Amino acid sequence: MNSFDLLSVAFGLALLSGLNLYLTVFASGLAIRLHWVALGPDFQQLAFLGDNWILGVSGLFFALEFFADKIPWVDTFWDTLHTVIRPLGGALLATRVLGDASPVLLVIAGLMAGTMSLATHSVKAGTRIVANGSPEPFTNIGLSLAEDALVLGGLSLLHLHPVLALALFLLLLFAAMVFAPRLFRAVKVKLWLAFRKLNLPALGGSEEALSEQMSGRAAEGFAELNVLRETVLWAAPCITRKGPRLPANHFGTLIATVEETQRLYFVSDSGKIRETLELGGGSAERVPGFLLDELRLLDGEKKRHYSFAFDRSRSRLLEDLVRSISQRLANETTEVVRL
Repeated sequence: MNSFDLLSVAFGLALLSGLNLYLTVFASGLAIRLHWVALGPDFQQLAFLGDNWILGVSGLFFALEFFADKIPWVDTFWDTLHTVIRPLGGALLATRVLGDASPVLLVIAGLMAGTMSLATHSVKAGTRIVANGSPEPFTNIGLSLAEDALVLGGLSLLHLHPVLALALFLLLLFAAMVFAPRLFRAVKVKLWLAFRKLNLPALGGSEEALSEQMSGRAAEGFAELNVLRETVLWAAPCITRKGPRLPANHFGTLIATVEETQRLYFVSDSGKIRETLELGGGSAERVPGFLLDELRLLDGEKKRHYSFAFDRSRSRLLEDLVRSISQRLANETTEVVRL
């Protein structure tokens, strides 16, 4: 067994621990205890995983996680509790694999392994928060079973081909990191919407009306789009969901002007995203959801679809918004209705 295999097993266990620490420990210990895996001379230091106490404790916590991981929002609470536990567990397993290596190498390996565990944990936890935006539990159940299968399959591959397994793990982690900005934007939006929903009784008592007021950055961004200096009719804060050239989960403002009835504008809060929405002869509808109300827009030819999210405290405002857009697309006289 060469040093590459040792490092591959060490870091592979750390990465898998970020997904499910207890299953990684329990499955490894059970395989050792039942002699499904024959430990070579370089891995005798892992024999302790087959101890009765470790099997009992890891098995108990895996049973708890098996059920907690499949219940919306309970899984997020569980992941929050394990933000420190999983990286520490991953670092401990990695250093145990290296055994009697020099203290310098053990410290470096422990830091790297803990970081890897934290990375996979963060991707897992972030994905769960996004999935929890839907009230149905089936997405959570499917994700949990897929994660368990990935851990078991990863442990098997790690035993058979350690270097190949680590390469695949790192490739998957790299792919996850590429999409991390989108994931964490989605997490930010879900948490914000969940907070607004929890405070709905307090927020729901306030009167809101369609208004032409917008933030400074939105006004600056709209000024670049508004080359004809059209008059703002109303500006509605919202969050992008989907649409041509509109990346999802960006906070911004949807804007209508007095002069242009078949067109809307969107400007992100950062001012970097500025788009004109062509909706000639199209339609607008409100679709209620669990954490949010959705505004869906489409043009007359039904080739362009747009959707924007509004928190539940703005349900009545969104009704006025849909009414206003529908009147304008039908070329009727538009009136700003106050609640």
